[in-house]
Amino acid sequence: MSKPQFVYVTYIETTPEKLWQALTSSDFTRQYWFGAEVRSDWTIGSPFALTLDGEITDSGEILEADPPRRLSYSFKHLKYEELRGEPVSRVVFTIEPFGSLVRLTVLHDGFVEGGKYLGAVSNGWPAILSQLKSLLETGKLLGIPRAALNKGFEAK
Repeated sequence: MSKPQFVYVTYIETTPEKLWQALTSSDFTRQYWFGAEVRSDWTIGSPFALTLDGEITDSGEILEADPPRRLSYSFKHLKYEELRGEPVSRVVFTIEPFGSLVRLTVLHDGFVEGGKYLGAVSNGWPAILSQLKSLLETGKLLGIPRAALNKGFEAK
């Protein structure tokens, strides 16, 4: 039986280079990731951190960096007690030219059967990636509230 995973594919009217920049720039992620910033030097083996309101909410290590085609990092949730005990997971972004568009595939795996983290991720990524697509294509955000990140997972 295969392990639980989250996969999301979207097509964005942009270039692979602009999408790579959007995924790796703190200034850009702050716009579409509900105020969160990614922090790393994006070299294999370097630390990765996601910060929100000055707090590191998730951390990991860069596993793969092949600009502007593929980016992968480990991902360990730190903020909510209910999710801290879950194992380190992995996020993989695959960026492929598709005519005048870019096909972005996000794979998030490494979850345990029956764990809570997959549910949290499954609600968070669509909101984040919808904001990313809108910002790259129109320069505007969709107005999705930050609460969408936690829909289905309500931390106590």
